[in-house]
Amino acid sequence: MNKYEQLQEFLKDNQKTWLITGVAGFIGSNLLEKLLVLNQKVIGLDSFETGYQHNIDEAIIDANNIAGKNLNDNFKFIEGNISSLNDCKKACDGADYVLHQAAIGSVPRSIEDPITTNRSNIDGFINMLVASRDARVKRFVYAASSSSYGDNKDLPKKEDMIGIPLSPYAVTKLVNELYASVFAKNYNFKTIGLRYFNIFGKRQDPNGAYAAVIPKWVSSIVNNEDVFINGDGETSRDFCYIENTIQINILAALTECDEATNQIYNVALNDKTSLNDLHKMLEEKITRKIKNLRKKKPIYRDFRIGDVRHSQACIKKAQQLLGYQPIYKISDGLDEAIDWYITSLKK
Repeated sequence: MNKYEQLQEFLKDNQKTWLITGVAGFIGSNLLEKLLVLNQKVIGLDSFETGYQHNIDEAIIDANNIAGKNLNDNFKFIEGNISSLNDCKKACDGADYVLHQAAIGSVPRSIEDPITTNRSNIDGFINMLVASRDARVKRFVYAASSSSYGDNKDLPKKEDMIGIPLSPYAVTKLVNELYASVFAKNYNFKTIGLRYFNIFGKRQDPNGAYAAVIPKWVSSIVNNEDVFINGDGETSRDFCYIENTIQINILAALTECDEATNQIYNVALNDKTSLNDLHKMLEEKITRKIKNLRKKKPIYRDFRIGDVRHSQACIKKAQQLLGYQPIYKISDGLDEAIDWYITSLKK
């Protein structure tokens, strides 16, 4: 068994308490589902500013179905906001591990409204650090971002290759890393930051002005609507399926290697997919599943302000120190995600 498989077996027989902030969101609800399946107790904190009750409901239903039993009593939900220190303290009470996913996670939204992004992503982050420190949690794992690489053009991205941030969102995520480092040095507080690249999977919202590219395009193709590509389509990303993201969160929380803590890790595949190639993959996979669906050429428009041209991660550090082994490549992840998106769109 690899390290992740060993930890899953360990958790099934050793129940701990986990706090997931942003539990009603895409990544948070998937973490909730996995931890419930592994017989863990979970506290969830969310304000529903960007998350949804139906994500929580679906995560619990899916976990119950996988486990073959009712796990509802292992979950406690707190409706609150990370911008409130009291809400953070209440949520952290009794937690062994914190998986901090809550944030305003959009580059365009941060450009449109930097004050709200700052309030959530910086004020909220330090509130969670303080609350977690005071509650003496064993590990604080937080969602960092590949946006921290800014204008650095070198590929693949290694964790020490920081450039100048290109958006208010990128600034907030870089500040998170600095605060986590300071807390580690001053309070002997164990943190790990996970620089998410382009995560995708079930429960990722296809609607709204700030929807991520994969669910948005799936929705458009299924509904025979126009697909818009920002720029010439040769912009590339390192797309990473949600199951890989769940894996590294658990590895980071439970690592016993001191060298592995108080570090930043890339979460991706060390792969590069252009938007043009992504569109072709999606269209081919969806038209195989839905008969009589007409293929349409995408519509190209201006590059989006704040976007980086290319993004690809080096994941050697996570592999060496955490034992990270991403099982799902982009095609495998898309096969699973598309099935969920199509089913969800029919509801």
